[in-house]
Amino acid sequence: MAGSLKCLVTLGRWFPGLGVAPQARALAALVPGVTQIDNKSDFLQKRPHRQHPGILNLPHVRLPQALANGAQLLLLENSPTMENQVQTLTNYLWSRHLPVEPEELQRRARHLEKKFLENPDLSQTEEKLRGAVLHALRKTTYHWQELSYTEGLSLVYMAARLDGGFAAVSRAFHEIRARNPAFQPQTLMDFGSGTGSVTWAANSIWGQSLREYVCVDKSTDMLALAEKLLKGGSESGEPYIPGVFFRQFLPVSPKVQFDVVVSAFSLSELPSRADRTEVVQTLWRKTGHFLVLVENGTKAGHRLLMDARDLVLKGKEKSPLDPRPGFVFAPCPHELPCPQLTTSRPLACSFSQAYHPIPFSWNKKPKEEKFSMVILARGSPEEANRWPRITQPVLKRPRHVHCHLCCPDGHMQHAVITAHRHGRDLYRCARVSSWGDLLPVLTPSAFPPSTAQDPSES
Repeated sequence: MAGSLKCLVTLGRWFPGLGVAPQARALAALVPGVTQIDNKSDFLQKRPHRQHPGILNLPHVRLPQALANGAQLLLLENSPTMENQVQTLTNYLWSRHLPVEPEELQRRARHLEKKFLENPDLSQTEEKLRGAVLHALRKTTYHWQELSYTEGLSLVYMAARLDGGFAAVSRAFHEIRARNPAFQPQTLMDFGSGTGSVTWAANSIWGQSLREYVCVDKSTDMLALAEKLLKGGSESGEPYIPGVFFRQFLPVSPKVQFDVVVSAFSLSELPSRADRTEVVQTLWRKTGHFLVLVENGTKAGHRLLMDARDLVLKGKEKSPLDPRPGFVFAPCPHELPCPQLTTSRPLACSFSQAYHPIPFSWNKKPKEEKFSMVILARGSPEEANRWPRITQPVLKRPRHVHCHLCCPDGHMQHAVITAHRHGRDLYRCARVSSWGDLLPVLTPSAFPPSTAQDPSES
């Protein structure tokens, strides 16, 4: 029956640079006339379905004990209003929009001026007209403010975001390690390093190989806090992670590259698109293998990451020191425009990672960190796994599973997978998969557009 699936194993060669592990080269392809997955192909490599090669989600993430102890020690003597301050800052960061660009402000001003001039009842001088336009702009335009991280605000930020930020970055690093276990980075740079959660997460994943961590943050108070956390919450003593260097500015030399470059929740702190463009271009020039960008899982955060993604992919400038092109390693299985942004109702492409928070009195239950990410890599897209990405929670129903997929052809698919139609192995793989995993099928045409109602919309 056309549209059925057969699983074919293609172990493939290991690419020493940015290739994928042999287990991730096992592909399921569309083969007309076949009604079941070919079990002889050893698709699961003798593993249970719940461990199929597309599973990428982490169990509940927990901070390293030394980091959690240091954070608790630093907050022991703080005011009883800390809980309220944490909630206020959290709400503010999640409701924050990107700053309005000067060109957009001018466009709005011209529109308002034209509107006022067309009103015959408003005969006013040029000065009054200018005042009316400015007043209307202030009422209707989002007022973005740059946060200045003082010693006090840095502590509040640590209490609010240390654990969630650690969880999101850990999930991004885990994807690199799971799909490319031979990659053993030696150097890492963290732009907008804040409390240093990226350093701790990287050390948890690649601690055996990493020898140098460069943390860049313009706030001296934040850098001092990160250094205290490395020393267990004190200003003296040996750091738990050796080889960590703190600085306020990005390295100037174009020759300096790092195996992994990270910007986590930092691009949204920049005041304009021009600033973000300059920073992303600089970060990409500093990237030797992977550039990891993480932001809040909001429409604003997702759109910001897609702008950065497009900037790297369409970048005309080629560094003479590293002419290798870039491609999307995760989460997109393609380099085409994001289908989430081209719909009539744009959605944020976001993911969720469960974690155990720092055990403060108000903060004891497990939580979920909702975030957006994009991982860009140097090399060729052919070296990456191009399985569809599951972009929403998997909906399990009797004898069928609903999966929302971002596919390699750049389109979204709502796939309804059954054992009868697609075979027992693929059905079971889909049933144990989660939001953010890869579904091991090669072609989106395996799933013709579904006429079934999406249960999530009912």
